[in-house]
Amino acid sequence: QVQLVESGGGQVQSGGSLRLSCAASGFTFINYSMSWLRQAPGKGLEWVAGITREGDKTFFVDSVKERFTISRDNAKQTVTLQMNNLEPEDTAVYYCAKPWISTVMVTDILGFEAKGQGAQVTVSQ
Repeated sequence: QVQLVESGGGQVQSGGSLRLSCAASGFTFINYSMSWLRQAPGKGLEWVAGITREGDKTFFVDSVKERFTISRDNAKQTVTLQMNNLEPEDTAVYYCAKPWISTVMVTDILGFEAKGQGAQVTVSQ
């Protein structure tokens, strides 16, 4: 059974930083790219960042490029999202997500099999 458990998050002022971590279990972690999604208040789910299976390539939605980084530790089966220079527009529930397909980087929301319970990130002015 796939399990994804996020930790971290919280509330910061604009310009601050937060770090989210995700512990994965129930599947062969190294076989899958991993992503972070987010859902802002009143909006739909949005893909934010992804990392390839070996961690050699990372991808970001334009709105977070140069501010967010994603990394993974395959030995510990964890994936981390470091968020710097946060803006109020980044306020959302953030989810760690596993795709259905193991061989590609997935950015379409429909391509994810599972996501965690979510971590709240609130950025104030």
